[in-house]
Amino acid sequence: MAKPTIVLVHGAWADGSSWDAVASELQAQDFTVLTPPNLLHGVAGDAAYVSSFVAQRTTGPVVLVGHSYGGFVITNAAAAGGDVRALVYVDAFIPDEGESVFQILGGSGSALDVPDPTTVLDIVGYPGAPEGDAEAFLKASTVHDAFAQDLPEAARWLIHASQRPISLGANTAPSGPPAWRSIPSWAVVGTQDKVITPETQRSMAERADATITEVAASHVSLVSQPTSSIEAILAAAASLGD
Repeated sequence: MAKPTIVLVHGAWADGSSWDAVASELQAQDFTVLTPPNLLHGVAGDAAYVSSFVAQRTTGPVVLVGHSYGGFVITNAAAAGGDVRALVYVDAFIPDEGESVFQILGGSGSALDVPDPTTVLDIVGYPGAPEGDAEAFLKASTVHDAFAQDLPEAARWLIHASQRPISLGANTAPSGPPAWRSIPSWAVVGTQDKVITPETQRSMAERADATITEVAASHVSLVSQPTSSIEAILAAAASLGD
């Protein structure tokens, strides 16, 4: 079988460059790698965009990979476009139907699950927002202490400077029928993740019957320790030839 195309979907407060270390190694192994933008404005629309991208930009089998909120998106996009044969979740949400980001984080011990969200996030309006919606940026202290605490200080400041915000609506919208019920899944769990706690990640991954690996890393293990993500993606790709 021809090598699958690897499609890497970034999460909130990130862009495609968060996958650079992973993508470079996969390209060195002769995989076609694509890193579409994740719009970060709502589960339904974000998933529709990714599924449309996969349908139009790939041919043949696809391994669809999501980091953080990107896991929410691939769960809703994988069955709707292209020939997605495997899912890989990296420090990611793996929602079931009806669940939302805030619901999953509630009571989990996440650094973002606090009584006053403005202590960890900067909430700002944006043009064309639906009534009552706004965008959330990470405060610098949140980046340094809870989001990317295992990266060098200069890298943390770059994340804070270049982050793409996510809408509050994207965090409250319910997930649709999950693609992981019919597509084999892999999950990389960051054991030092303070955004989606490792216990929460493991619970979701086990529910999805995912093949789980763990890495002693923060929420951005794809940046700080990319080998774990690379190995999970390679395992998913290799399974397609079985």
